[in-house]
Amino acid sequence: MQEARPIQSEVSGYISNLLRQHFGKGPASVYVTIKRPYITIHFRGFVSPMEKILLDQEEDKRVLETRDFMFNALKAEILSELLTITQLEFTELYADWNLALKSGIFIGVMCDDHLIDPLGWPEDGERDIFHKQVERVSEEAGRIPDSIETLWMSNRTLLLKRSGILVGIEKALIEGGFSEILKLTKRPLERKLLKAAPLNHSLQRNIDEVFMDWNFSHDVGYIAFILSADSR
Repeated sequence: MQEARPIQSEVSGYISNLLRQHFGKGPASVYVTIKRPYITIHFRGFVSPMEKILLDQEEDKRVLETRDFMFNALKAEILSELLTITQLEFTELYADWNLALKSGIFIGVMCDDHLIDPLGWPEDGERDIFHKQVERVSEEAGRIPDSIETLWMSNRTLLLKRSGILVGIEKALIEGGFSEILKLTKRPLERKLLKAAPLNHSLQRNIDEVFMDWNFSHDVGYIAFILSADSR
């Protein structure tokens, strides 16, 4: 495996060019973090001229649907290129967008996705409190997950994996072919609940952004918390 910084730079350049090619405008900045078995690609300043027109007309849903369709079409290509650049085989790829902040994230997952946390939490109690808070949010949105795991990708990016999260009505919607509608409904609901939860206290940091995506067939979901640089 190559040195970390050149790999990150190469992935950043690839993602910038990919988005520019398919959306007509690339992001202003791309931040890449690799920590086995994950990669997070967080980009800012990303909205195309056509999307801006739609957003000005409050057509947010149409923009999100288009981006999700485009992402799904490009997923295999992105995974293949990540393998070429990093020599790491990511088998799953997730995406989410923050239209208000013109930002987004891609999350890649390798086959062996057991979370390893070399940075760790300052105190185990803070991790337990944080997990309990996420459990309460998940229960309010549907059900308590069977398991929750967290990984500090960096001092500003906390990745959370939830397993066993779907309720019966959600499974029925997925079986009926309404996965995209379910995602577009779950995201704003869970973001609202997470924003209302006192997560800042257990993290001792302010949360700048929250991204989330799911693999409904595996009944798992990921949440990426982008934290402020300064401690509270």
